[in-house]
Order: sequence, then structure tokens, then C-alpha cells
Amino acid sequence: MDQAFMRDAVELATERVARGELDRRTFVRGLALLGLGAAVAPGLAEAQKPKEIVLVNWGGDALKHFYDAWGSRTRQDTGIKVVVDGTGPSAGKMRAMVEAKNVTWDVCDSGSGTCLELGKQGFFDEFDYSIVDPKKVPAGFAYKWGIANYLFSYVLVYDKAKFGNNPPKSWKDFWDLKNFPGKRTMRKDIQSPLELSLMADGVPADQKKIYPIDEKRAFDKLKQIKDQTIFWTSGAQSQQLLREGECSMGCLWNTRATALQRDTNGRVDFTWNQGILCPGVWVVPKGNPAGKAVYDFVRSTQVPERQITLLKAFGNGPANPAASPLVPADLRRIDPGYPDNAKVQLPIYAEWYGDNQGRMLNQFIDLVSS
Repeated sequence: MDQAFMRDAVELATERVARGELDRRTFVRGLALLGLGAAVAPGLAEAQKPKEIVLVNWGGDALKHFYDAWGSRTRQDTGIKVVVDGTGPSAGKMRAMVEAKNVTWDVCDSGSGTCLELGKQGFFDEFDYSIVDPKKVPAGFAYKWGIANYLFSYVLVYDKAKFGNNPPKSWKDFWDLKNFPGKRTMRKDIQSPLELSLMADGVPADQKKIYPIDEKRAFDKLKQIKDQTIFWTSGAQSQQLLREGECSMGCLWNTRATALQRDTNGRVDFTWNQGILCPGVWVVPKGNPAGKAVYDFVRSTQVPERQITLLKAFGNGPANPAASPLVPADLRRIDPGYPDNAKVQLPIYAEWYGDNQGRMLNQFIDLVSS
């Protein structure tokens, strides 16, 4: 599910480059940190190095030139060519590739739920934590079959022009149509709406109390505002609904919330309170051609300074907590993992999604479409 987030983050950054709000050098470096990171850490004998590592993320045609430009530099640093496939590592594609025993991908930018769902089914390698350090991500974000590579959040966004000095501060307010009138918007996917429903119904933003999700309670609560909610299917749509005033508040990705705050000169604002903190996740398809070399590559992406560049380019928070002291003061407000922001959020519990997302997604779509 965060695969869609990463694709949206790249799209958003591309728009900023076109408007001159983000310099191309930072953009290129940010793309590199999504999979074209610099020197591979020690741990692979020279004779065992593969000729290339194929990374799959959600880049588009407009990004290919940046990848190509960085690839030659990566070869100079590591001796290994990095090939970036921007077609998108959907769960279906990864599953089909492994089933056919024709794996051509080495590492993919996936989601935490997909990581556990497909990992349990035998489609991903168990992560080699003798090379990659599981302590360089927040607690709970290193999984048996993958590890966090960046952080993002679902946050409460609202139009200050509609609420003046009394803006919504929680999901309880989000559900309060009387005191906070107007259309709402949230994602047309189970990741976030179910948690929001429970918090709105009085469940504390505590992982042990939200999960396992009380499905009936969440669905019953969701029904209360379903008719006043527009369910967005893309980050651009979610941003447009708030920017044009069609919705008075929404649950958006933090990157889109930041863009709205900037583009509307603060008319649209957001709060981290009761946000849902999520990781993007590196996964390794079983039978990947580059073998163990891929773990040295992943290890290289954990360098704090490189993750700060990703924050500057895309708004994705560093996954390595050691990066927090390095975050410039002007970027702390937009960093989902910065301690002041993270402490008021709910860390997503991927294990629940790994066991339930396929089944629950169908039920959710039926509910919001009826």
C-alpha cells in the first residue's frame, strides 16, 4: 500500500522541480537514495560481486534520465552496476516472478503488509540481519522478510478558513459533522480508515489497543460519515479536494499535507496528532540474481546523511533514528519520524495487515461503494 505512497512522492517531487521549488541536484540525490545509494558496505568478497543489482520502485519515464545519470557514479563507487526498473513492484508481479522461477529483480520498494503477507507465503527472502542492522530503524519496523527504508504518515489535514480558531484536533473531531461541518476525504484502502474509525470511537492511539482491529466496530463507525466522505484514490486527488475547498478536512499522506500548507500559504494546515506512522520497506524476492550483495546495498541506504537528502527531496522521513539530530530545523516540522512528531502518532502494526489485508480490503471496498 505504501507502494502507492512512494509513487505519489516521486510525482509530487517532479512537480516541485518543474516549478523551480526543488533543485534538480537534490531531486537526483533523492532518487538515488530510493535505490541508487552510494558505496556498498564491506561484507562481500570482490570475487563474489554480481555484475548488477536490479532495484524496482515506482519511477516513471520522466525519472529514467536521473537514474541513468546516477548509475554510472554508483558503478564507480561500488564496482556493481545498479539497474533501476521503474515499472512498479506490485504484489502480483513479485508473486508471479517467483512462482515462475524466473526472478530478475533483486530488491523492491514494497509495503509492510505486503512484506509479511508474501513473506509468509514464501515469496521473499528472510532478511540477512548479519549484514543489515535491524537497530537502525524504529522499533517494530524490521521484519522477518524486510526492513524500513523511509517513513511516511497519514495525518489530519484541515482548511483553516472554514474553522477559524477552532480547527479539528483529533479523529473524534473528524467524525463530528455538527461542530465541524463539510465533506471529508480519506483513502479508498484499508490502510488508515479502520484505525481512524477506532480512534474516533474512543480507542487510544496505542498500538496494543488498536490492534488487532475490531472490524465490526471500525466498520460501524465508518458508516456514520460514509455519505459525507469522498474516498480518494491518488495523492493528487486528495490534495485537490482540500485545495479547491470541496472538502473541509481529510486524512492525507504527510507529503501532500506539506504541499498543501505551502501552496495555500497556510490556509490548509495539518496536525501530527493521532497520525499513523508507516514504513516503506525493502524486500528481496526469493531467488534474486544478485544474491547476498543486495544486503550490502540495503545496508548502504541506512546511512543517516543520505536519508536526510531523501527528506529534502521527497518529504519521506529518515528510517534511521540516528538521522534525527541531523534534520535541519526548517525540516523538522515535515519529518514524520522526528521525535516530537512521532511520539503523538500510532505506529502501524504490519503483522495485522500481513494476516488480514486481502480479506479486509474486499469488505472495505464493498462498504464504501454501497
